[in-house]
Amino acid sequence: MSQNFQPPAPSSYTEVPAPVPARGGNVALGVVAGVVAALIAAAAYGGIMNAIDREVGYAAAGVGLLVGLAAGKAGGRNPVLPGIAAVLSIAGVFLGQLFFVALAMAKYADTGVLDVLDKVGVSGLVDVWKEGMDFMSFVFFGIGAFVGFGSAKKASD
Repeated sequence: MSQNFQPPAPSSYTEVPAPVPARGGNVALGVVAGVVAALIAAAAYGGIMNAIDREVGYAAAGVGLLVGLAAGKAGGRNPVLPGIAAVLSIAGVFLGQLFFVALAMAKYADTGVLDVLDKVGVSGLVDVWKEGMDFMSFVFFGIGAFVGFGSAKKASD
């Protein structure tokens, strides 16, 4: 005894589930993480430059990578964070270059970095940096910004 059973026809109206909104993220947390990462990376960048007595593009890319990853992971998916990470990467590279100038002056004067900061000040370090800057200094800013933007965008996905 077999019966012919036909399932009911689907209704013409099918409910579509609502899309899940994209996670906006916490921009403030991303900015704070980016600032902390920029300060840490600047210290490492200045120390590396002092150890090898020259600037290297890979270290500038490392600054951007660290800042971008920190901002992207902590801040989540927000279209503003990659731009902020790029700006913070430029600031990190600049502070690293200033730290290198301070370390070089401290080595030359056979004194500590804090003594150099006390006597010369930040404006004096900037003046010395301006005298020694060249086209490659701006290339390193660009490398840091490019890598910071890209890594923040990738980390937030």
